[in-house]
Amino acid sequence: MGISTSDKPYKERIVDAHSDEFMRAAVAKAQDAQFIKRTASRRELGNWNDWRDLAEQIRQHVLKYLPDYLEEFAGNVEKRGGHVFFAEDEKEAQEFIKELAIAKKAKNIVKSKSMVTTEIDLDKTLLTIPGVNLLESDLAEFILQEDNWDEPTHIVFPTLHKNRDQIQKEFQKIGYTGDNDPQHEARFVREYLRNYFMKADFGITGCNFAIADNGMINLDTNEGNADITMAIPKTQVVVMGMERIVPSMKEAEVLDNMLARSAVGQKLTTYCTFTGQKKAEEVDGPDDFWVVIVDDGRSKALGTEFEPILQCIRCGACMNVCPVYRSVGGKGYGSIYPGPLGEVLSPILGGYEDFHELPYACSLCAACTETCPVKIPLHDLIRKHRIVEMDEKHMDKSMTNLILKMVGVGTASPALFGAAMQFGHGGTKLFKEGGPHAVEPMYEDGKIDYVPKMAPKLIHGWVDTRDVPRPTKPSENFRHWYKHHTPVEAAPAVKKEEGQSND
Repeated sequence: MGISTSDKPYKERIVDAHSDEFMRAAVAKAQDAQFIKRTASRRELGNWNDWRDLAEQIRQHVLKYLPDYLEEFAGNVEKRGGHVFFAEDEKEAQEFIKELAIAKKAKNIVKSKSMVTTEIDLDKTLLTIPGVNLLESDLAEFILQEDNWDEPTHIVFPTLHKNRDQIQKEFQKIGYTGDNDPQHEARFVREYLRNYFMKADFGITGCNFAIADNGMINLDTNEGNADITMAIPKTQVVVMGMERIVPSMKEAEVLDNMLARSAVGQKLTTYCTFTGQKKAEEVDGPDDFWVVIVDDGRSKALGTEFEPILQCIRCGACMNVCPVYRSVGGKGYGSIYPGPLGEVLSPILGGYEDFHELPYACSLCAACTETCPVKIPLHDLIRKHRIVEMDEKHMDKSMTNLILKMVGVGTASPALFGAAMQFGHGGTKLFKEGGPHAVEPMYEDGKIDYVPKMAPKLIHGWVDTRDVPRPTKPSENFRHWYKHHTPVEAAPAVKKEEGQSND
C-alpha cells in the first residue's frame, strides 16, 4: 500500500467519501464518544496542560539530540544480543527485511499493527517470497487484509468504516458460519488467529517508543497481539521510525500516559510491554532480535519549520476533533496518515506533487493543535505548507492568484468596493432559495453547472458544500446607516444637590 492509499484524484476521493453515509455516521459517533472518554481520562490525570508541556519538552529534547540517542539505543540493543539496521528509505527497509526472512527460511510470518510497516509497503514485499504466508494479527488490520487489503480510515481504529455485516461476510470467506453478533465474530477470529500464531516462525512489530539507555522497545496494544507476535516466533523484527525514541523508562512512562489517554481515553492501554532480545533463562521470546530504524524522509523535516511534526506519538487525537475528517473520513485523504497529521506529514514523506491538496483540506480552526498531547502546532504547519506550495513551489495552477488580485484591487478602490456592495444583494438572488437571509444550492446535489469555469473555486467550492448568508440591501447595511445616522447629543449632566441620592 505504501503511504499513498489511492490512485483516484483528490476530488473523486472526496465525492466517494461523501457518498459513504455509514462511514460518515461512524466517524461522527466515534469522534463524539472519544471526546467524552478523552476529556474524562485527562481530567483524572490532573494538570493536563502541565503534562502536555512536559511531553513536548521530552519530544523536542529527543529531536535536538536525535543522532546521539539513536547511537545510544543501537549500542544497547547490540549489548543485549540484538541487531540494528538503519534504512535510509522504504526500499532499503523492504529489501533488508525480505532478505532476512529468506535467510531465516520463514514460512509463516505474523505481523502486529504498525503504521511504519504500512508506510513502507512491507506486506506487499513479503508476499513476493515464494511459499510465504503472512497474517496481520491486529483484528482491524486482519479484517482489512481479508477484504483484499482495504484502505484504513483511522490510525487507531482502521476499520471504523465497516459495519458488523460487512465483517461477517469477510469472515465467512475463512469458514465463519455464525451471525453478525460482534462477540461471536470476535470469538471465531480469536481461535483462527491463535492457530496461526502457534506455527509462526517470523514475527514483525512496530514500536511506540524505543528506550535509548537500555535498548528495549515499548509497545502499547489493546489486544495483546503484539505480545504474542514477540513471544512465539524465533525471529522478531521491530520496524520503527527514527524519531520514535525516548532517553529512558521515565520518559516512556510519561508518553505512555499521554498516548493512552489521548488515543482511546484510557488510563493505560490493556497491554503496555517492554521487550528486547530473549535472555538465556527466559522461556519465550525471540532468539534472533532485529530493529530496523527507518528514515524514509523524516530527516528532511529536521532543522526546518516542519520539525515539530516529528514530535507526534500517533495517538490520533487530532483527527478525532477535526471537522474535515468528520466529513470525509480517512479515505478522502489518500494517505495512510489522514486528518491533520496526514496534512502535515504526507507532503514531507511523499512529496508535494502527490499530496499538494491535503494542506487545503483544513479550516484552520486549530482544534487539532489544542488537543495534541505533545503540543504540535498542527494548524500552523498546515498553513506553512500552503506558503511553500504557493511561494516556493509555485504549484497553484488555477486562477486563485488572479481572483485574489482582483479582490485586492476591488477592496482597495472605494468606487469598485461601493459597486460590489450595490451588486451583492441583487447578484446573489440567483442562488437564493428558502429563507430571506440564506443562499442555498437550488440545483440537484448543489451543482451550478452553468457557472463559467473562470470562477470554479469562487462559486462551486462554496455553494456546493455550504449555505452563505445573503448580503443585505445597500439601503439597509451598516455603512448606509452610519452615513445617514445623526447621533443623539447626550443630555447635560444635572448637578446634584448635596446629600441627594443616586437612586
